[in-house]
Amino acid sequence: MKRRSLLKVFSVLATGAALTLSAGAHAEDKVIKVGTVAGPDSEVWQVVQKVAKEKQGLNVKVVEFNDYVQPNAALDSGDLDANSFQHQPYLDSQVKQRGYKLVTAGLTYISPIGVYSKKFKSLKDLPQGAKLAVPNDPSNENRALLLLQTQGVIKLKAGAGTGGNNATVLDIAENPKKLKISELDAAQLPRVLSDVDAAVINTNYALAANLQPTKDAIALESLTSPYANVIAVRAKDKDQPWVKKLVKAYQSPEVREFIKKQFKGSMVASF
Repeated sequence: MKRRSLLKVFSVLATGAALTLSAGAHAEDKVIKVGTVAGPDSEVWQVVQKVAKEKQGLNVKVVEFNDYVQPNAALDSGDLDANSFQHQPYLDSQVKQRGYKLVTAGLTYISPIGVYSKKFKSLKDLPQGAKLAVPNDPSNENRALLLLQTQGVIKLKAGAGTGGNNATVLDIAENPKKLKISELDAAQLPRVLSDVDAAVINTNYALAANLQPTKDAIALESLTSPYANVIAVRAKDKDQPWVKKLVKAYQSPEVREFIKKQFKGSMVASF
């Protein structure tokens, strides 16, 4: 009788151990889906994917998007495990506007937003009434207008564009050349470059359109700006072991070196 009881106990313990091992193996086999946008972000993540597998034992699947709206919606809904395409001010504005429960897990790189033109070599050359296009999402429009202000093209109202107060074209206090500024989806800006006199374009979309920021931009944002890009995850996942592994894979010497060689200063590692 005692022997049967002992056998039952051993059987239960063995089953429990097997389940634990199985769960552990399953956790390691989990595929982490990371959303990003086509272009340089996707290029970097191909390297991260390899480092994550070889150095962290983490299986990463890269999911590409063609705009700035879907990656956060997909992450918040659970279709993604993480995303990597946006800077901190944009994430903050999305969380505030849409109620997403998303947080930053780590920094990736900073890429200066720039002004591009097929007609002029300097902002000073813009004629009266010139047509300009800027991103229409709050944080990137703010960023674009601050760049134009820094370049002396416009002047914003006092307090606009700072302290979390995103500026829009309605906040322009001085516009000496009476520039006509249109707000368009960020992804469309390279495609309308021939239809306007100049456009303020995010680096990822510029590079995807074969525009080199350090060579083709007629004005470029400073690398000391606060717009570093981030890896975002759901708030409930921020302390998960895989998150730390994912960030470590990105913030690796291999990825830093790739960014340095591939983008030649148009993107700079923030880690």
